[in-house]
Amino acid sequence: MSDQLRPRSNGSKNLSTVARHGRQKRSSALKTVARFVAAGLAVVLVSSVSVAAIATFDVAKSVQPSVHLDNETKGPVPSIGAIDGGVNMLVVGSDSRKDQDAVFGPEDSTGDLNDVTMLLHISEDHTNASVISFPRDMYVPIPSCNKIDGSGSYNAMSRQKINTTLTYGGLACTVATVEKLTGLDIPFAAEVQFSGVMAMSTAVGGVPVCVAERIEDEYTGTFLDPGEHTLQGFEALQFLRTRHGLGDGSDLTRINNQQLFMSSLVRTIKSADTLSDPTKVYSLAKAVTGNMRLSDSLNNVSVLASIAVALKDIDLSKVVFAQVPTGNVTGGVAPSQPAFKNMFTAIAADESIQLSGKTGSGTVADPNAPVAAEPAPATTADPAVPADPAATPVPTEAPGAVLDKSVTGQTAADYTCTSGRLLKDQ
Repeated sequence: MSDQLRPRSNGSKNLSTVARHGRQKRSSALKTVARFVAAGLAVVLVSSVSVAAIATFDVAKSVQPSVHLDNETKGPVPSIGAIDGGVNMLVVGSDSRKDQDAVFGPEDSTGDLNDVTMLLHISEDHTNASVISFPRDMYVPIPSCNKIDGSGSYNAMSRQKINTTLTYGGLACTVATVEKLTGLDIPFAAEVQFSGVMAMSTAVGGVPVCVAERIEDEYTGTFLDPGEHTLQGFEALQFLRTRHGLGDGSDLTRINNQQLFMSSLVRTIKSADTLSDPTKVYSLAKAVTGNMRLSDSLNNVSVLASIAVALKDIDLSKVVFAQVPTGNVTGGVAPSQPAFKNMFTAIAADESIQLSGKTGSGTVADPNAPVAAEPAPATTADPAVPADPAATPVPTEAPGAVLDKSVTGQTAADYTCTSGRLLKDQ
């Protein structure tokens, strides 16, 4: 590897040591970071105060030109208030380096693969939300898609990797592919860029992450000791790129690590320290809108704000991050049935989803996680007092759909630690 990345010491045992700009392996630099950038759009909308920031003129003017989706229809623009009904929004991260010199240096700007494909679903009653990750190497059928330059269309393909859809027909093609794959209607979409990684993590003052076993990754120059680290900027970017230094070194376990980061980011955004700081909220909104292309349906600050309002009061335990169940095939992975179909049947029925499996081999439970408060004991009725037959019974919450154990993930309320891997084990 030319220009080997070297760790940078900062003199603190509990702070990361990462490399600065330099030529890096494309397999690491381009296929991982977009997941974090994409996730940022989904989780930033949790902030209630961000509604005010997003509505400012300076944030609005930073939004990129929009993209028209095939099934998109114009409708009334919602007012500043919770959007009516549920939301399905696809968040796509491109591996293109165009105009990304500030992150990667003055290298070529080739590549336009959607190495991140994530679906944000908000329930109709706004009581739960889920962020579903589709592995970049998953083989799927791709429908006929119009070419980006308007010169015609591509024929439908029965089996291609999902991360090629952005190359074939842009954001609209990726949306059409996921709609065909899941059976869902997806009226909102966003394509995000690398440059938002550092800006978003810095805007909230850094994101705390827990490391269980030491991470050693020469490919990204990431070396982290066990303990808690607050990462922002380039350090956060490198942490999200890390693959060789955690779990089994696969891209699937890297998704586990990114879910850890996203969960912590949600908790950070919803914390009083972030929501009460107008500068942080404004910077976060600007970082998101300045680094994404939106579908026509989403390219309006009122729409963004209405989605934020719908998300702001959802309990952390009801925000689920899940990776679709897959099985290994030659050259990649494929959806694992019937668990895959059952997952999206539940989402289409607007059922809250619950995980029954583990977080995946990339992460482990945090032994120092805050202890949840014990629920108040149930009040025992006085047997001497007869029950009121006219009293309205207290409704009990529906359990929702319990996903197959093959579905890995965690909720935003779950505290997890990265399961690191040493160089000698790689």
